[in-house]
Amino acid sequence: MSHISIWQTIKEDFSQPIKNDPALNSKFELLFNYPGVWALVNYRFAHKLHVHNFKLFARIIMGITQFITNIDIHPAAVIGRRVFFDHAFGLVVGETAIIGDDILIYQGVTLGGVNLNKGEKRHPTILSGTVIGAGVKILGDITIGHNCRIGSNSVVIKDIPNNTTAVGIPARAITTKKDKNPMAHNKIPDINKELFVYLFKRVKILEDAVIACDKSICNKDIKKKDIELEKMYKSYLKTIKN
Repeated sequence: MSHISIWQTIKEDFSQPIKNDPALNSKFELLFNYPGVWALVNYRFAHKLHVHNFKLFARIIMGITQFITNIDIHPAAVIGRRVFFDHAFGLVVGETAIIGDDILIYQGVTLGGVNLNKGEKRHPTILSGTVIGAGVKILGDITIGHNCRIGSNSVVIKDIPNNTTAVGIPARAITTKKDKNPMAHNKIPDINKELFVYLFKRVKILEDAVIACDKSICNKDIKKKDIELEKMYKSYLKTIKN
């Protein structure tokens, strides 16, 4: 994260909705419709105070900010440049969280800790270029790599490598074609759905096989379906990186 003045950083903060939100029709709307921007700007001042050991004042600023915006950012967290909190209601950023540059985070995201050991790093590190979907929970001292996409409502509890899409509870890294639009969450595959479809088809084949045996029918179609389903299952396994 490069070091520039706080005013230059805030100027960049205000420019992010213009670049990332097609719903913005006027810069005047920034004053009333973008709580994520205001929470981030207030954090910039609070963080500066926190670093210079005015920790109580920093907490007061962010406490008032939380009351007004419904966004909870600890002033000790480290947040880089050109970060955009889109909608942002319900966003929680923990004390030891680190957010890199050029990050897009939607509403309801939690960057939380999993232990109460004071003085330790307890919260996630998000590296540059990552997009985090609505409702995602990223928990513990883990690292989300550069240019990752975390699907909405996923729960991430382990490191995610660079240039990876992760979805699910708990989140798993999956292989997908890289989309030029980082917000195209609708193109992230539903791995749980794929598994359920496989299981339903497997049960149907087994039922057909049992019926065929009972009636002493030699059903060649069952064997063909079984081979096709096995190919489908192997394809499903390839999408998951353990």
